[in-house]
Amino acid sequence: MFGFKRRRRESWRNEPLPQQWKEIIERNVPYYCYLNPKERDELHGHIQVFLHEKEFEGCEGLEITDEIRVTIAAQACILILNRDTDYFPMMSSILVYPRHYFAPSSKRLPGGLVEEGIQARAGESWKRGPIVLSWDDVLRGAADPNDGHNVVFHEFAHELDSGSGSMEGAPVLPDSTMYTAWARVLGTEYNKLIEALERNHGHLIDAYGATNPAEFFAVVTETFFEKSVQLKIRHPELYDQMRAFYRQDPASRVADCGAE
Repeated sequence: MFGFKRRRRESWRNEPLPQQWKEIIERNVPYYCYLNPKERDELHGHIQVFLHEKEFEGCEGLEITDEIRVTIAAQACILILNRDTDYFPMMSSILVYPRHYFAPSSKRLPGGLVEEGIQARAGESWKRGPIVLSWDDVLRGAADPNDGHNVVFHEFAHELDSGSGSMEGAPVLPDSTMYTAWARVLGTEYNKLIEALERNHGHLIDAYGATNPAEFFAVVTETFFEKSVQLKIRHPELYDQMRAFYRQDPASRVADCGAE
C-alpha cells in the first residue's frame, strides 16, 4: 500500500504544472520569486500532490476556483521544501470563506474564569480536522512577502506542529538531538516576547506569538520566511533553530534577490 502511495505521488510530482497555474503563482505569491530554479521545480511537484490529495470547500457562497486552490497550495508547500514530507497527513480539507468569518471563542481570565464570545478570524487549524482560511486574508498575506504576516504560513505551521501529536510549539524535529536546544531557544525567546509586551517594548515578533507556545511557533514561522534577515540579525539562535527545522535559509534567498 505504501509503495503504491509513493509511486502515485511520484507520478503526480512529474506532471508538468499548467502554465496558467504558474501565472497564478507569479501573480499572487510574490515569495515565489525568491526561490531558485531547483526549489521552484520541487514546489511545482508538491503542488500537484497537494491538489490531488486535499479537498477544498467554499463557504458562504464562495466558488472554489483554480486561483484559490493554487494560491493556497503554493504557499502551504513552500513550508515543506527540502524535507521529507507526507503532505500534512492530519489534514485532508481546506474550508475557504470569502472574507473574515466569525467563530465562537473562549479566553481564560485571571482567577480561572473563562470569557466566551464571538471572534472575527482570518484562519484556524484544527487538530485532525480541516484548515479554515479567509480568501481575502490569503491574498493580503501573500501580497507583501516582507511584512511578516501570512495566514497560510501560520495555519500550515500549526499543521506541522500537530505532527508530534499535539499543537504545543514542539513539532517533530529532523534529529532527536535537536530537542534540547529547540526547547531552550524557543522557550527563552517566548518568555522574552512576553516580557517585552509587559514592558510595552517593541518586538520583531508579532504580539500574537505570546498567546501560547503553539502560536509562538506559528508566528515565528511567518517571521522566519517574511522577515528573515531581521530575525537572523536580532535573534540568531532562533533563526538557526527554524533553519534547521525547515531546512531552508530564507535570509540567503532575500540577499540573492537584492531585497530586504
